Amino acid sequence: MASHEVVEKNIGLMAILIVIVISIGGLVEIVPLFFTVSTTEAAEGVEPYGPLELAGRDIYVSEGCYNCHSQMIRPFRAETERYGHYSLSGEYVYDRPFQWGSKRTGPDLARVGGRYTDEWHRAHLMNPRDVVPQSNMPGFPWLAEREVDVDSVITRMEVQQEWLGVPYSDEQIEQARAKLEGKTQMDAMIAYLQGLGVEVGRQAGQQGR
Repeated sequence: MASHEVVEKNIGLMAILIVIVISIGGLVEIVPLFFTVSTTEAAEGVEPYGPLELAGRDIYVSEGCYNCHSQMIRPFRAETERYGHYSLSGEYVYDRPFQWGSKRTGPDLARVGGRYTDEWHRAHLMNPRDVVPQSNMPGFPWLAEREVDVDSVITRMEVQQEWLGVPYSDEQIEQARAKLEGKTQMDAMIAYLQGLGVEVGRQAGQQGR
């Protein structure tokens, strides 16, 4: 009996061999990424989130914004012409978890930083239809009424510094309280959005000149 017939007639053996093959293929694809500079080190100009931006990112996640907005521009002409330079792995080294995805009820936000004023974002978050009449996005007016949880943000910065290797300095952490006091969740969300993709987008634009 041919060897392939032995495998085909023994479902247990086939299952084991399939797992082995998939495991080897997965290791070959994934392991090299852990040692590739472009995927493990920050892209030029990318810095850890400041305290207000970090607070805004947590609010972005907790409010479920990722359900309708991706942050991953693919290297296709239709994508780059609409949203800007395609996403780079080095942009996301400080993101835990990444805000990737393919669900786009709303536009991709990977390069939204600097495209609109703070006042536009504030109006849009309060009532999207005031600035985009056809929008089906819900409003988030309560963000303007809630203050940022200062202690929680400082704790996250300390944990990321100590356990995750994020290069926050002790001075940055010490100054965080002063930068967060009196800030609302709306302020934090706007700060986060205004920082998305700014450095990489600017560098890509300069290279294209």
